[in-house]
Amino acid sequence: MLELEDVSHVYPNGTRALDHVTLSVPRGMFGLLGPNGAGKSTLMRTVATLQTPSEGSIRFGEIDVIADPERLRRTLGYLPQDFGVYPRVSAYDMLDHMAVLKGIASAGDRRTTVERLLVQTNLWSVRKRALAGFSGGMRQRFGIAQALIGNPELIIVDEPTAGLDPEERNRFLNLLAEIGEHVVVILSTHIVEDVSDLCPLMAVLAAGRIQLEGPPLALIDKTRGRIWMKVIDKAELEAAREKYEVISTRLFAGRTVIHVVADHDPGDGFTAVEGGLADVYFSTLSQSRRAA
Repeated sequence: MLELEDVSHVYPNGTRALDHVTLSVPRGMFGLLGPNGAGKSTLMRTVATLQTPSEGSIRFGEIDVIADPERLRRTLGYLPQDFGVYPRVSAYDMLDHMAVLKGIASAGDRRTTVERLLVQTNLWSVRKRALAGFSGGMRQRFGIAQALIGNPELIIVDEPTAGLDPEERNRFLNLLAEIGEHVVVILSTHIVEDVSDLCPLMAVLAAGRIQLEGPPLALIDKTRGRIWMKVIDKAELEAAREKYEVISTRLFAGRTVIHVVADHDPGDGFTAVEGGLADVYFSTLSQSRRAA
């Protein structure tokens, strides 16, 4: 269990990236959903011991993460939003090098580890290829392979599917789901579908604060009977925003589809729709902005 209590982080320029974040993350897949600039990467870097919070406490099992960061690093796998590799080195040699850095001294143990991870991430057939020739999805799967060196008990992945095509995204998410059966995996993303497809528990982070948390299905159920849809002309959008709590818009066949949240039928041509996790997310962000 990963436990954060009243974790805040203020950068030297005065920006408060995290504001008293309290969160409990059990074993399995946990989705941290939020827009760009919400503080997700700051929170992930803080949990990964790459920066020390201004205040608060973080524990992983018996480990005091702030007091003993080195102990957490021994059981941590981290795939940041951007990670660098030596482009001319093969996948096999790079993983072998990283295994040395992780303290696997025996050549036989490293060979066993590297071969197992290449098979697990479906990279065995390209193990001798230079990393510069990898597609985006292959690079992300390689990133997971390096994060799994040493059998970590806590794995953090930050915006892992951004930019992947649908096939690579599905392959990567299936890999994460398999890993999440045995350890704590935090999936930090702004892509709602990643969380709805994978995570039995989630939280929404906006403006550095946890705005909402719980099982996605339970959170969706709370929107039942409160989400309404209407198709309007684009020119009507501003008037609709003034009159209703518009939580999302999208273009369809040259017109604009709006979703609003309301406790009762707004009338005026709106129809009730079954809310999804996207509606939960957008309504939470709408409430956050109004409170700011």
